[in-house]
Amino acid sequence: MQSSPSPRSPLSSTSPLSRRGLLAAAGAAGAAGLLGAGAGSAAAASAPTAGGQRKSAALVVRNASVFTGTGRRGPVQAVAVGRDGKILATGTDAALRRYVGRDTEVVDARGNTVMSGIHDGHVHPLGAGERSLSPSLESAETTPAELLEILAGFLADTGGAGAEPDGWLVVEDWNPVGLLPTGTAPHHSMLDALPTRRPIVLIGGDGHNCWANQRALDIAGITAATPDPVGGKVVKGADGKPTGVLKDDAQGLVRHLIPEHTRAELVAACAEVLGLAAASGITTMMDALVGRHELELYQALSAAGRLPQRIVPAIRLDADQARDPAGSLAYARGLRREFGGVRGLRFGMIKVFLDGVIEYPAQTAALLEPYLDGNGKPTTNRGELYTSAADYGRLSAAFNRAGWQMHAHGLGDRAVRTALDGYEYARRVTGRRDARNAVAHLQIVNPADLRRFARLGVAACMQLQWAARDTWTVEALLPYIGPERHRWLYPARSLEKAGARLAGGSDWPVDALQVWNQLRTAIDRQGAEGAGELYRKQEALSRDTTLRMHTSGTAWQLRQEELTGTLEPGKAADLVVLDRDVTRCPVADISGTGVRMTLVGGRVVHDADSASGRASSARLARAAAAGARPASYASVHGGGGGGGGKGRHHACGH
Repeated sequence: MQSSPSPRSPLSSTSPLSRRGLLAAAGAAGAAGLLGAGAGSAAAASAPTAGGQRKSAALVVRNASVFTGTGRRGPVQAVAVGRDGKILATGTDAALRRYVGRDTEVVDARGNTVMSGIHDGHVHPLGAGERSLSPSLESAETTPAELLEILAGFLADTGGAGAEPDGWLVVEDWNPVGLLPTGTAPHHSMLDALPTRRPIVLIGGDGHNCWANQRALDIAGITAATPDPVGGKVVKGADGKPTGVLKDDAQGLVRHLIPEHTRAELVAACAEVLGLAAASGITTMMDALVGRHELELYQALSAAGRLPQRIVPAIRLDADQARDPAGSLAYARGLRREFGGVRGLRFGMIKVFLDGVIEYPAQTAALLEPYLDGNGKPTTNRGELYTSAADYGRLSAAFNRAGWQMHAHGLGDRAVRTALDGYEYARRVTGRRDARNAVAHLQIVNPADLRRFARLGVAACMQLQWAARDTWTVEALLPYIGPERHRWLYPARSLEKAGARLAGGSDWPVDALQVWNQLRTAIDRQGAEGAGELYRKQEALSRDTTLRMHTSGTAWQLRQEELTGTLEPGKAADLVVLDRDVTRCPVADISGTGVRMTLVGGRVVHDADSASGRASSARLARAAAAGARPASYASVHGGGGGGGGKGRHHACGH
């Protein structure tokens, strides 16, 4: 069983929300009156008794629309949480009054939803913390001139003593397809026009691209003779010289030279963004790209009591490691031995990139048929497959046999098929029928592969905030894949109908941390910022399926379904109290959902009425109000009050 996460505040705290409605001085009878009179039924765990009386709960949330996630029929209005951090009972207000004692916290949910906390099955929270320490372009779409104006401001902001000529300017959330007019290709000469000798690197919000000026290329020793590393590409122009754009693992040629932030800076920044996740209602996260650096940060956060969620770290293997199953297994086991005792972490997941990203101009996602040239004519480019099906199968077999799960980044239909072929091989040679391997993103799935997910027991981990009509899904995509393939973008309902297990994730900070808009978009395929619906009739999910996908579905993906994901007696009290009833409100209203309280293992990790909770909630609200893509200098540089734009490129973070 997974260790409990470090608490932010115990239930016995006197935060305004957790004490709301508490009649401590009135005694058990008075407090019971809050829950209403009359008989009722309750689903209750076997609870210890003293003197013939059932032990009182630590917390009872009443007057709620409880989404248990179990499919249970009948009214469920209240949840009782035991002093061991587990759910004691769910049922009607009247039935649960028996759990209210003198010191029981009683929270009035005001008719709004209480449900399992959100389980994010693919996210990069520490990457979000690290990014927050650098200036951000927030995925702005700009002309080259506008971009240079923004960067000149960043140079001035970071131009302290000693910055020239060697102080690196690192800018996050560059939009790799954001140069206007559309189709304008980035080149180091644009960055070289800035009045500085400093090395400059723009980090793509997609995590798959970066753009360096000539000074940075020179420091890294990147020339026309530099070969492409395994799993990456040094983009070169017609003259054979580097353009300054580095894709996927080629980014490391420059990025390893960038000075690191101090451990204290990183821990503070990561603690803040984990607080934002708690304020969004996230109680479990699968960190989809982890190595020693990230594990050391988690260790420090846990030791400081600043790790509010349950974390499943996915150890990332590069393309070379993927061809060495024995060596990779030894590597992963070594990290688990070293960090397995960190409170809040549970090991057992491996991450492999099978391809890149599909949008123009990157086009590194692996497709079964070639990309089009924008005018309907096939090219010779089918993208890049970083690991073969044979290698991935042998790797999956080695890890599955040892009890580990595999998590593949697969955007293009060829990468998805490669993952499935690998899992099928592993299943055949190991005999394991419950490996719970996964494919993440699933931007395009060939219809012939839909039923394989259920047959192989593979989780379909989807990031459905992307499933809306916008620049990314239309202008940067439709002309380059054609309408026949385009129709199969994010085929959520097709996968569900084919029997696949659906799991949900945000891919934050590649995408914005807008959890409830993410759920809304899965339902209406438009979301708060889409220009229209994306195949809603064919691929939209029901509200019930969407809620389960992001709770019990992801808990199943993470082998955590016996612990969390539904509100049932005996399970951990990982739950959220919302500010509306998301089971009944208009679908469009789901985007604006606020989280009043988040509990993990029965402990309050977010309280919207506390000082820290108000600050986190306000920051999330500002980020949502900032919109998808700042269009001007003012909204990116020195404005926006917290930003958080929707850096939407469909891929994994760094």
